[in-house]
Amino acid sequence: MNIPTISLYSLLVQEFIDKETVQKIRAGTLLFNESDSVNHIYILLQGKVSVGRYHSKGKEFILKILNHDELIIEYQLFKHNPKYHFYAKTLSDCEVLMINREIFEKFILSNPQALTTLTTWLSTRYLKAQMKCQDLMMNGKKGGLYSILIRLCNSYGIMRDDGILIDLPLTHQELASLTFSTREVVLRMLKELRDKNVISYDQLKFTVKNLSYLKEEVDCQNCPYEICGLN
Repeated sequence: MNIPTISLYSLLVQEFIDKETVQKIRAGTLLFNESDSVNHIYILLQGKVSVGRYHSKGKEFILKILNHDELIIEYQLFKHNPKYHFYAKTLSDCEVLMINREIFEKFILSNPQALTTLTTWLSTRYLKAQMKCQDLMMNGKKGGLYSILIRLCNSYGIMRDDGILIDLPLTHQELASLTFSTREVVLRMLKELRDKNVISYDQLKFTVKNLSYLKEEVDCQNCPYEICGLN
């Protein structure tokens, strides 16, 4: 089997961009909630979307943050009457292409190239999820925070003279939700990093000044960016 030379995102955009209407959605809109029936898949053309879930006690866990040029397919494929396990919420004004789930699945099954690219995309997502679990389980809350900062650098980092600017506005509470921790615990750990001149924080954006320190603390395996990202 030939290795796909086109991404699943590009393939779906080529197939459906002239068949479906691009939807403009305001920031703070819930695309779907946990336990909702799956009617569509979403192609994120512009904007940012968070995917996560709420604990029964109301605590939020952000599983990932998707930037533009991403797919939102958060269900068990090819299953009768599937349900979402997570919510998806826009963090900024977005443009999305919505594709009917049944039409999407029929396209995948009838197109060998699409099936191959889907398999590649799913395998990358699987490895990424496994690595996130490893970081949180092996390194505790502090290592989990350091791992998230590394992933943010890979997904949203801009190199500057003073370090790597994470070009994604994040509150301390949102960072806590990404590590399934509390705001108070995250604030203490961030203060330690600032005291060691590892990070700085200004206008809701972090700058990582010493990425090597974070990597050494979590025994980083230097995975490729497509594995070590927040998407």
